[in-house]
Amino acid sequence: METAVPKFAVNCSILFTELPLLQRPAAARSAGFEAVEFWWPFDSALPGDADVDAFERAILEAGVQLTGLNFAAGDLPGGDRGLVSWPQRSLEFRDNIAVTLGIGERLGCRAFNALYGNRVEGFAPQAQDDLAAENLALAATAAGSFGATVLVEPVSGAERYPLLTAADAIAVIDRVVAESGVTSIGLLADLYHLTVNGDDVSKAITTYADRIAHVQIADAPGRNEPGTGTIPIAQHLGELAETGYDGWIGLEYKPSGRTTDSFGWLTDRASS
Repeated sequence: METAVPKFAVNCSILFTELPLLQRPAAARSAGFEAVEFWWPFDSALPGDADVDAFERAILEAGVQLTGLNFAAGDLPGGDRGLVSWPQRSLEFRDNIAVTLGIGERLGCRAFNALYGNRVEGFAPQAQDDLAAENLALAATAAGSFGATVLVEPVSGAERYPLLTAADAIAVIDRVVAESGVTSIGLLADLYHLTVNGDDVSKAITTYADRIAHVQIADAPGRNEPGTGTIPIAQHLGELAETGYDGWIGLEYKPSGRTTDSFGWLTDRASS
């Protein structure tokens, strides 16, 4: 069996930050990439039509494919990590579902990351997990209506975020599937987060190969471009290819210098 050649997409929420957000898709295209992904690109979970139109126009005019988009996740710089299991903001997440999926459907995006959310004081973890299962089922049902998938992601660096390993995320996914019957939900395997959290990345890739719906990469420590740390990224990409994964690989790293200078590892990879 021939192994798939990795397809790389630039995460324009963390790369090309030297430019205004709406200029980044064009910059990615100028750098030779055909696809981009974004965290939630608006200040509000319910942005105005003009802001949505401007975002969509930036993607279309750049001539790139949007391959991944996050649902609204709160104030990420302030420590928020999603609204899915956050009782006080559950309705905000539900209202955001239609907006996020509407953008994705119009732009041909089929992968939507629903950050689970931190544990909240005053609410039992079980109650938050019950709420998350309901909200993920709602989002996955809506996404499945046009062939898209909702992603569940383990995250590092957030002490109150409960999903740390691939197994943690798979348990949530399995619950949603068992309780709702919806299958349009999968694992976002971020090799950086899994490594930093101490997961066995190679084992996770082989164990959950059929559940991995999207992949993102960065090196550790530092979360910079591949080659700046100790994660055997080339090895893991090879393992993914051997399992038959042929989806997009999101470059979700912090460039150690100028964004365009951080792509040297791709040239090295192509020549090796």
